[in-house]
Amino acid sequence: MTTGNIQLLSDTLAKAKSEDRAALVAYLPAGFPTIDGGIEAVKAVIAGGADVVEIGLPHSDPVLDGAIIQTADDIALRGGVKIADVLRTVREAHRATGAPVLVMTYWNPIDSYGVERFATELAEAGGAGCILPDLPVQESALWREHADKHGLATVFVVAPSSKDERLATITAAGSGFVYAASLMGVTGTRESVGHEAQELVRRTRVTAGDRGLPVCVGLGVSNAVQAKEVAGFADGVIVGSAFVKLLLEAPDLPAGLAAVRALAGELAEGVRRS
Repeated sequence: MTTGNIQLLSDTLAKAKSEDRAALVAYLPAGFPTIDGGIEAVKAVIAGGADVVEIGLPHSDPVLDGAIIQTADDIALRGGVKIADVLRTVREAHRATGAPVLVMTYWNPIDSYGVERFATELAEAGGAGCILPDLPVQESALWREHADKHGLATVFVVAPSSKDERLATITAAGSGFVYAASLMGVTGTRESVGHEAQELVRRTRVTAGDRGLPVCVGLGVSNAVQAKEVAGFADGVIVGSAFVKLLLEAPDLPAGLAAVRALAGELAEGVRRS
């Protein structure tokens, strides 16, 4: 049986910690601006300095995503992106870079595709796991059973509104890392990431106790100054909309790839706390 790359993910996050820095986690949707272009974009952010990549599975109703990612998802869906293309993106990106690659997806597409089938194929593609923002932890047993069997991380999302009891349930059930949404609301770039995120990271770490699950912060980070701020208190800094925006605004793909690679380089400097 093929096993996925949860260990690679854990080792990558641990290596960043040993270097006294936060890991840089980049998010890009599959199939955007095209399927091949999306694969090249993943390679570009890793070449620029991203440690981990999340591949978004485009969804017709991305309730947690802001306008930028919704636009990209729409382009990908109109381009005919399928789950097979998402898995191909994971496979080619991991094969070319050796970096841990996760899929970020709403639950419905996995449920429709078949839980066991998706876990098996994601592991075969070299995937490190899944981030499941809308799967309630109480309903996650079937997915976690297959994820564990196939060596895949199950990353849950916590928010400032999450009560300590829920944080404890999530840190006990999750693996790989915890995705801390820095504020209430949808994804997008923001002026400041702020104290809510720092307090959420602190509370999550307390509830995780001896498990020591890394906590990565997303939603709102778009430049090196913000990356540095978040790196001061989190194990990882997640950046998505800022990369997607550059690809949306670029006159052509080569210009877009150069722009995301450059931003990844700036952010990689930012997460080195010194």
